[in-house]
Amino acid sequence: MSSPTLNALVHTMRYEADGIVSVEFRPASPEVDFPAFEAGSHIDLHLPNGLVRSYSLCNPSTDRQRYVVGVLNDRKSRGGSRYVHQQLRVGMTLAISHPRNNFKLEEGAGRSVLVAGGIGVTPIWCMLQRLAAIGKPAELIYCARSRKESAFGEAIAALAAEKAIPLTWHFDEEKGGPPDLAALLGGKGADSHYYCCGPTPMLDNFEKTCEQLGLPNAHIERFAAVHVETPSATQSYVVECAKSGKTVEVPPGKSILDSLIDAGLNPDHSCKEGVCGACETKVLDGEVDHHDGILTKLERASNKTMMICVSGCKRGPLVLDI
Repeated sequence: MSSPTLNALVHTMRYEADGIVSVEFRPASPEVDFPAFEAGSHIDLHLPNGLVRSYSLCNPSTDRQRYVVGVLNDRKSRGGSRYVHQQLRVGMTLAISHPRNNFKLEEGAGRSVLVAGGIGVTPIWCMLQRLAAIGKPAELIYCARSRKESAFGEAIAALAAEKAIPLTWHFDEEKGGPPDLAALLGGKGADSHYYCCGPTPMLDNFEKTCEQLGLPNAHIERFAAVHVETPSATQSYVVECAKSGKTVEVPPGKSILDSLIDAGLNPDHSCKEGVCGACETKVLDGEVDHHDGILTKLERASNKTMMICVSGCKRGPLVLDI
């Protein structure tokens, strides 16, 4: 079954930077409060064109009557961001998911170093506002291709000035290339927690840099699933469902999720792209072939959980807690 949704009104749309708009949702029924959320959370938009897309919340996590997301009009859009920019309008209503958090902020950390890349600033901006509100030491490194493509810049600068938060800007256009993360992150302490959201090359570089610098508390959020080129599956495999007692065969080219649905089961799901986390399922046995954009390397290696919409089976039978 798809996860339960909320009925939301498009209350405000605002130009934030070149190619970026923010969309503010409010409950379609004014007497209803939206569920509370934590910094780092995202919601899924169930768009009228049939697509489901995940976007990070960027407003303060203390807000109860509104959710705000930032959407980049992606040149490689497969129809989600293009719809938001070209057809979504103030006054429309649409279904949105309850907030989910795959990018949790460790509020008890002694120091937090936040790294944003382009539209990846959305969850980072939410985190910065939270850390400032609870008086925790933080700093922000904001990277973008150019100044005109940096969303929420004025608000971020104002908060940083008010709370004396160290703020570093890096614009590729002005610096002549991408950021040197080793130089930017060096010397900030192994006990600090490091967060990064941005395009895939930046996230890969961030993970590699934190490893090289011996920074164990590194957290990332990806926009999309990690598509690894693998040989096309030529054989089916079996999934055993421990709770329901069903055994389901997954044929080549078909997802576990779709196979389970066809077998009469109703696992939670939403995006079907491995980025929202709705279909995360406990693995009891077997070896997973991970293709999601959520789990860390350590979480993948532990083989304890998987996203059944995109990930498959390396060694079976795969026994799931369904």
